Amino acid sequence: MHKLRHTIFASSIAAIMLAGCQTGAGGKPGTSTARAAMNEAIAKEPPGAYFVGRRYYKKEYKFWGFIRTSSQPWSTAQLVMLNENTKLAPDREKANLGSDNNHEYKITGEFTGDTVYEPASNRFFPEFRLRSAELISETPAPIYREAGATDPSRRIIPKPY
Repeated sequence: MHKLRHTIFASSIAAIMLAGCQTGAGGKPGTSTARAAMNEAIAKEPPGAYFVGRRYYKKEYKFWGFIRTSSQPWSTAQLVMLNENTKLAPDREKANLGSDNNHEYKITGEFTGDTVYEPASNRFFPEFRLRSAELISETPAPIYREAGATDPSRRIIPKPY
């Protein structure tokens, strides 16, 4: 009986400790709170002729990042190849490729209707013609479930949620 009580007590303590260690996506404390605030802010975004983009830099890939329509959740975002004939991407404009990894932008432009082949992933992505990019945040709330998703060296392409 004593052994059973000890096992139950130890299990209870472990459960309490684990509950206190819970975190949201990406395993960082406060992530759930940040995501909730982000989703509330997205719902309040004024509709308009703009998009929201999240730079997703990977050393091996040539896509730019995820773009979603204003006031729509990140789960609707598309990973795009950027057409920079009209305007250079912010990191390329600064001649510092990938320096804005995971930064969030208010973007104007349009999807061209074309798809562009990306050889490292062996996939086709929609083309987006950039007109302007205004920095919203250098440290936005996480939009990926996978740990290490924003690490430029990791060859993963997660979908935002």
